[in-house]
Amino acid sequence: MPSAIPNLAPIPELYVSYDSAQKLKREAADLASWDMTPRQICDLELLMSGGFNPLKGFLGKDDYEGVVEKMRLADGTLWPMPITLDVSEEFAGTLEEGQDIALRDQEGVILAMLSVTDIYRPDKAREAEMVFGADDLAHPAVNYLHNTAGPVYVGGAITGIQPPVHYDFRARRDTPNELRAYFRKLGWRRIVAFQTRNPLHRAHQELTFRAAREAQANLLIHPVVGMTKPGDVDHFTRVRCYEAVLDKYPQATTTMSLLNLAMRMAGPREAVWHGLIRRNHGCTHMIVGRDHAGPGKNSAGEDFYGPYDAQDLFREHQDEIGCEMVDFKHMVYVQERAQYEPNDEIEDRENVTILNISGTELRRRLREGLEIPDWFSFPEVVKELRRTSPPRSQQGFTVFFTGLSGSGKSTIANAIMVKLMEMGGRPVTLLDGDVVRKHLSSELGFSKEHRDINIKRIGYVASEITKNGGLAICAPIAPYTSTRRAVREMVEAYGAFVEVHVATSVEECERRDRKGLYKLAREGKIKEFTGISDPYEAPTNAELVVDTEGHEVDTCAQQVLLKLEGMGLISG
Repeated sequence: MPSAIPNLAPIPELYVSYDSAQKLKREAADLASWDMTPRQICDLELLMSGGFNPLKGFLGKDDYEGVVEKMRLADGTLWPMPITLDVSEEFAGTLEEGQDIALRDQEGVILAMLSVTDIYRPDKAREAEMVFGADDLAHPAVNYLHNTAGPVYVGGAITGIQPPVHYDFRARRDTPNELRAYFRKLGWRRIVAFQTRNPLHRAHQELTFRAAREAQANLLIHPVVGMTKPGDVDHFTRVRCYEAVLDKYPQATTTMSLLNLAMRMAGPREAVWHGLIRRNHGCTHMIVGRDHAGPGKNSAGEDFYGPYDAQDLFREHQDEIGCEMVDFKHMVYVQERAQYEPNDEIEDRENVTILNISGTELRRRLREGLEIPDWFSFPEVVKELRRTSPPRSQQGFTVFFTGLSGSGKSTIANAIMVKLMEMGGRPVTLLDGDVVRKHLSSELGFSKEHRDINIKRIGYVASEITKNGGLAICAPIAPYTSTRRAVREMVEAYGAFVEVHVATSVEECERRDRKGLYKLAREGKIKEFTGISDPYEAPTNAELVVDTEGHEVDTCAQQVLLKLEGMGLISG
């Protein structure tokens, strides 16, 4: 009987029957509805499929506080990650406890109903501190928490109507119960999961082989295709890379399935969370690596988490997680023996050549079109990666000028546009403030909210141009740090983002006052004018700072070109 093996018995899902779903769809037409964000859709899918078992919905206040403070639900069950439905102030104002709302995808298709039990305001600084270890905006999830997520959380049980539709890699996506049934059918009893958000290279293959051997288990390669860290290789490319590598594994003992998870990059807590999710998917073991799900550097330039913090926390809660940890060894290539070995087990390291390529080094080689040796990766994987990221001098990019009104941004931007067009090879588009206002944002005023919307529109267009291999040059004032960061993230998903701070002083801009705007602002005829009655938050880490006082436009443009050349974006 399958039920004798707990990891393979079916687990509860939150879906209702087909007939009930049809009935609910009709009733939902009269309900208030919330269009979910991509991250919320990832969370909802795993709630409904049992991937987040034992959760029955988005966390209410008591469960949320227990998870934030002690990694436990109110009833004491281990759960490290707040799974919350964040909504806008406006929408929260229309809700009351006890009502049902429809949860829809971005096309308006109904996915589930939520029975509202709690409407509450989280202490976001506390959530950041406890869950991510620091209230530091350099952490992508903390930045999301403060600058993207809504201010109010709505908790309540979920009634699942239908899963979100995925048109890509359908045959590779499995619910927890589909995987459990597959393992039952094949007679697999011990299954070790490999969690990854990066392409697989030879070192990964070696370490997964070893892990499966050590645990005497079958191997589930279980990559995340929901939301990972901004700047990661897109999942379409990664899955093509995984499929290229699958042939290198013994078919009878290995399988691959895609997990539509929105990662938080929360290091130790994330590792425990990943363990619980893998247990729900029928796995008995999970590989946990150095700095598992770490987001990189904090504002002080240090790693957010220690290299083994995630392993320590996982080990501490292993019995409760119900999934055993297999330590991830740091694998390096020993040239003389032509094989990968765990770094800390090489006894004759004085006499051998140890080779290793970091992720950063790999990206540099791809960017500059340099050789990637066969000992490091599989030719099939390198070919896929090169298709998506050709050398930088053939990719699209965005140059984003920011500075006060009258600082000379538009003048330098125009000069750069002409110089890049003179070089040829890639289409160039100038997204100047006035032109954008006329064609894209004619209905917007100059309040902070409207200016933010305007800058985000510019960022969106620039990211599309960059994605399609073109060069976008933007020259808005863009006075706010968080908005510029949002634009940077949009663009960096597809190519390089070069921020140029045109650091002309307000006194000099006012002295030039070509459009007479400063005079009007001083007279109080223009409200919220940047530099006079509204702040300008100067960039602290722009790729380039230029000062136009006492310098010719040509000299400033030349500085920008040299920067682009130094970054490999234009070939010398």
